[in-house]
Amino acid sequence: MKIHSDEIRELAKLLEETGLTEIEVNDGDKGLRVSKGGGMVIAGGAPVAHAMSSDPTVPQQASMDSDTVAHSHPGAVTSPMVGTAYLQGEPGQPSFVSKGQSVNAGDTLIIIEAMKVMNPIKAETSGTVTQILVEDGQPVEYGDVLMVIE
Repeated sequence: MKIHSDEIRELAKLLEETGLTEIEVNDGDKGLRVSKGGGMVIAGGAPVAHAMSSDPTVPQQASMDSDTVAHSHPGAVTSPMVGTAYLQGEPGQPSFVSKGQSVNAGDTLIIIEAMKVMNPIKAETSGTVTQILVEDGQPVEYGDVLMVIE
C-alpha cells in the first residue's frame, strides 16, 4: 500500500476540526487509520462509534479509585456500547434517576445515543442508585461504568 502523506494530513486536519481522536478509512482490502487516542472511528467514511475523549480537560465526575471500585461492584451498570450518555429524555426534563433513588428492574436509567439512535439502558435488577458516574452529554465507551445500583 502506498502511503499518501496529503491524505494523512487531510485526515489529521479533520480530527482537529471535529474533535475526533481516530479515523479509519477502508477501500477494499486497503485501509488507513489516523489516531491520537480513543475516540470516534470512521470506517469507509460513515460514522461507526464515538468513544470517551482522552482530553484531560474533559471533566470526569468519578475519581480513579471510585471508578475502579465501581467497575468491580456487582451492581455496576456498564455501557453496552460507545456513544453519548444522556441522563434525561429531553433537555430540561428531570433525570431518569438520581443518587439515592430506588429503581425496579426494567426502569430506564439512562439513554446512550449511538449513530443518532437513542438506546435506553434499563436496570437489570431492583435496588437503590448509589453512584452516578457520568454527566449528561458525556461520551462513553463500551464497558464504562455508568452507575451503581445496590
